Amino acid sequence: MPSHRYYIGLMTGTSLDGIDAVLVDFGGAMPRLIATQSAPLPDELRAQLLLLQAPSNNEIHLAQLAANAHSLACAAVCHLLLQKAGIAADDVLAIGNHGQTIRHRPELGYTLQIGNHALLAEHTGISIVGDFRSRDVAAGGQGAPLVPAFHQALFAAPERNRVVLNIGGIANLSWLGSDGAVSGFDSGPGNVLLDLWINRQQGLPYDCNGDWARSGQIHTRLLECLLAEPYLALPAPKSTGRDLFHANWLDAHLQQVGELVKPEDVQTTLLELTAQTISDAILGLGRPDEVFVCGGGAYNGFLLERLAHHLPCPVQTTAALGVDPNWVEAYAFAWLAMRCMTQQSGNLPAVTGARGLRMLGAIYPR
Repeated sequence: MPSHRYYIGLMTGTSLDGIDAVLVDFGGAMPRLIATQSAPLPDELRAQLLLLQAPSNNEIHLAQLAANAHSLACAAVCHLLLQKAGIAADDVLAIGNHGQTIRHRPELGYTLQIGNHALLAEHTGISIVGDFRSRDVAAGGQGAPLVPAFHQALFAAPERNRVVLNIGGIANLSWLGSDGAVSGFDSGPGNVLLDLWINRQQGLPYDCNGDWARSGQIHTRLLECLLAEPYLALPAPKSTGRDLFHANWLDAHLQQVGELVKPEDVQTTLLELTAQTISDAILGLGRPDEVFVCGGGAYNGFLLERLAHHLPCPVQTTAALGVDPNWVEAYAFAWLAMRCMTQQSGNLPAVTGARGLRMLGAIYPR
């Protein structure tokens, strides 16, 4: 009878659209995804987290309250996940909890993902591994992206230049070279500006399948202004987030254009910004044989079309590799928790710029 080594991975990303949870068995030669569960973020919690993306009054108090609410919501999702899988909490070795990023300033020596890990341990009866990014930052790294090491372990293919592309609020990519080399970084905005604009104009959380973007035209002058963002020209290692790509950033560029741009053309241009910055980032690393997309952007048909237009290879979702695009990031944090609990490194210095391999995460015993 094979032994089981169950871990849970939790992820709430830059898009702030929900909590994703996976149960993974690392007991075999290859990890096995046992069950998945998701839940939308409660409206009040989402509003709290959005408020915390920028400095505000009494933000330390507000951040702690949001951390508590976030952990209680995560605990509820974990209970549903275990119930679905028919697995007892006592059988799970640890939960890898990414938490919610509210500041990411590695150039100043810190990154902050809130979440009350002690409270989550108390409400699940399971050990928690959290705060994955800080050790890499302490070692001089960006603390992001952390998923390329997981992508290498799960998705690398001999003699293929394979790219795994996560399009959440921010887009990040992993280059899995045919020679075994791995690199990766945040290319720039993913869905964050697209979601922001359609929410402002139509009150919708996202542009389903990119249909609204498809109805407009690329505004050349606006695209040129957006592409002039200095971050996009920085060499790797690099990482970014809502600290840079936010409403004020977009509004400043719209003003710079000096003319009124139709709302649907803004949406089209923002989608093209995402497609071009991702494609330029990939082609700057080499010629890919295949690109596999995960995250919410995997369901934006128009975005995938534009990526295929710019890239010289097939663009598919990670479903073609056997993992639904919705679950790849949560899967990665289950893997990172396993690496921490078994005293193995979780970062790739070639990706983050850290001084060396480091064990990532802090353990909160059950």
